[in-house]
Amino acid sequence: MSNELHGVTLEAIVTRLHAHYGWEQLGQRIDINCFISDPSIKSSLKFLRKTPWARARVEELYVATTFTD
Repeated sequence: MSNELHGVTLEAIVTRLHAHYGWEQLGQRIDINCFISDPSIKSSLKFLRKTPWARARVEELYVATTFTD
C-alpha cells in the first residue's frame, strides 16, 4: 500500500475521496464522526492525524477506490 500512497498527502487523499463519494457516503463507508457530524476537510485532517487506525482505513479506501477522473 505504501507505494500507491508515495508522495500523496493526507489532505489530497481526503479531498479526492470527498469529491468522489461526498461526506454522506464517506460516513457510511468509514463510520467516524469527522465524516458524519459537521464534516469538513480541516476537521477530518485534524482527527485523522491523531488517530492512526482511522487514517489507515481512509488510506485503504483511497487505494481501493477506482477514480473516474
